[in-house]
Amino acid sequence: MSIQRSYINEDTPLLVKDVVIIVQPRRGSSWYASVFLVVNAALGAGLLNFPDAYQQAGGVLIAVLIQAILLVFVVCAIMILAYCSDINKSLTYQDVVASVCGKNAQRLCAFTIMTYCFGTCITFLIIIGDQWEEFFLYSARDWYCNHSPWYMDRITTICVSSVLLILPLCFPKRIDFLKYASVIGVIGILYVVALVTIKYFLPHHEPGTIATRPLHWEDVFLVVPTICFSYQCHVSIIPIYSCMENRSLREFSKTVAVAMFLCVLNYTGTAAFGYLTFGNKITTDILLSYEPDVSVIIAVLLIAIKTYTTYPILLFCGRAAFDCLWRDFFKMSPERIEQTEFKHRITVTIIWFVLTLALAVFIPNIGVVIQILGAFAAIFIFIFPGMCVLSAVQKKVRDQGHWTTKFKAITAFSFAFIVLGTFIFGLTLSQSIIQDEHGVKGDKSRYTC
Repeated sequence: MSIQRSYINEDTPLLVKDVVIIVQPRRGSSWYASVFLVVNAALGAGLLNFPDAYQQAGGVLIAVLIQAILLVFVVCAIMILAYCSDINKSLTYQDVVASVCGKNAQRLCAFTIMTYCFGTCITFLIIIGDQWEEFFLYSARDWYCNHSPWYMDRITTICVSSVLLILPLCFPKRIDFLKYASVIGVIGILYVVALVTIKYFLPHHEPGTIATRPLHWEDVFLVVPTICFSYQCHVSIIPIYSCMENRSLREFSKTVAVAMFLCVLNYTGTAAFGYLTFGNKITTDILLSYEPDVSVIIAVLLIAIKTYTTYPILLFCGRAAFDCLWRDFFKMSPERIEQTEFKHRITVTIIWFVLTLALAVFIPNIGVVIQILGAFAAIFIFIFPGMCVLSAVQKKVRDQGHWTTKFKAITAFSFAFIVLGTFIFGLTLSQSIIQDEHGVKGDKSRYTC
């Protein structure tokens, strides 16, 4: 076993949501081993918000139908990126964009990744505040409720625990040492899935009103950002594909099929059972809907560990994307980059951490951020893959000197991807802004003081 390449380094603004450090044997990974990497990249914080998204969309049936439709595009986008990566044997997402669409598209890709990572870091800090509240309600409810000590305040717990447990992990030049923490992350996510499912079949309080249709037709799109955020593993897909033993679309299609089946099973099961358990009494973080007990606290601790160890990965990826834009803008030479690397890394890390911490303190729940992040995830799922297909077809047309029916059909398909992605991005971003313009309520446990 040897490390042939780490796909997270200071020059690669790639991976979001979860770490995917590729540690592979010399012959590469099999298609079924790659399944776990894809599942690890896809299953993330969106799971906690999925049941509430079902409530906003108008019930389980509508949400599942929207999810099924979007899943077709999600899978198509993955295969498009894999196909385009084969043109120049690209190893990363931005390599694909740069090789097919050019330098300007690569800059846009880096900026989008940076923005997405920044928002995801805020989400993680908000989740940390949620988990601490649930822990205090279980371990010291009377003291927490009757005295409200400052050291149990949400702002204090987020700030102090983040400075102590997250910030020290954000400074290293490499983050390979965090690769084993992803195992705990996957265990935590699967535990939450099992917990929500089992709790539904156990005796529980009467749920609130369960919607069977949306109040307004446009409400069906409220589930779209959560779906896009949750299934967005496209940035990690190319590194995973490039390390396969048999790098071919045929083999990779088996990986994608099994991985997406497992993701659908986990997301849909959690969302449906979670929503049917609580109805319109659901919170944006599903764990806050349950009465604190040992089983829930175990889930809280696992999610907290996952969050503390995943934030540095997102900061690292966002910092790398920023560095890419910074060096490109100032036309920095390799020597200059090397001379300023340490000071630049420390400065960017501190500024990034402080900004995300400040925003997390004032943003009341994860639903607010996930709505916006879901809009940006649509760029990775729809717009960039559509641009890649369009550019690849145009290049082939130039090489052959004429258009064929096949090329015209693929061009129309790529335009549909870009238009749909732009529509989803604009609509969901607008909906999130309009929804929050009159203020947002903080996400509190149903069993809070």
